Amino acid sequence: MFMRRSVVLVCLLLAVLVQAVAQDAFPKVIECEMQSSILGCTKKYCVYLPAGYGDGNRKFPVLYLLHGLTDTHTAWRDKGRMADIATSVFNEGKAQEMVIVMPDAGTTYDGYFNIGDWRYEDFFFQEFIPHIEGKYRINADRQHRAIAGLSMGGGGTTGYAIRHSGMFSSAYAMSALMGMVENSWISLNADDRRTAFVRSVIENNNIEIIRNATDGQCKEIATVRWFIDVGDDDFLFTNNMDFVRVMRERRIPYQLRVRDGGHSWQYWQEALRMALPFVSEGFGTK
Repeated sequence: MFMRRSVVLVCLLLAVLVQAVAQDAFPKVIECEMQSSILGCTKKYCVYLPAGYGDGNRKFPVLYLLHGLTDTHTAWRDKGRMADIATSVFNEGKAQEMVIVMPDAGTTYDGYFNIGDWRYEDFFFQEFIPHIEGKYRINADRQHRAIAGLSMGGGGTTGYAIRHSGMFSSAYAMSALMGMVENSWISLNADDRRTAFVRSVIENNNIEIIRNATDGQCKEIATVRWFIDVGDDDFLFTNNMDFVRVMRERRIPYQLRVRDGGHSWQYWQEALRMALPFVSEGFGTK
């Protein structure tokens, strides 16, 4: 009887130990939350911590990865296969390991810009980035900070890198909503919440912001490494080409990729495989 109890006790202890090791294993994605005084609510986010994060003394560059309209902070984790793709890219040596942060910009047409009481841009720069870079082992400087996103998040990526060019080394915009597209599913049959979102996009039209920027502002914007990635069948294709055209007119360097595909997760998963090496190059050497 004593022997049997001892075996059971040892098995239980081993099970607890295995679970503890699994919880501390890297890479992994964790879901967290923080309180925002600016927004007056709790905001959730996901964080990918790479395999090397197990080294308690090592710091990492950071990529802020933005979701699209009607999605949340879980979209890249659940639909975009972000963890599998990132781990594969890092293991293949195509990019240096980085922390990847996926914030939540709201599911009901709120978006990344300030509109009325929804001061998300203020929250992002005044509360969210300081929170993230204070909580995780991150090299909290411009050289080691990048931003990327899809659709609405691509528009947010572009707007943030334009207005806060001193914050990011690289910006990778996927199928980006650069300005409102007339007669699209986004702008038609809008209810009150979506009407506010549409107004926000119109007021933060990235194409017009570049067109109307001063020479000095264009010089600052050009310090960011830009990558525009859009599918040839995407309903935002012309929107992105208009943005590229005005970037060219203002002599702001960029990279452009037009690949076969539309506004889909299949396209964005492949875009992420390209985005990670691109932003990694902007971080410089380890």
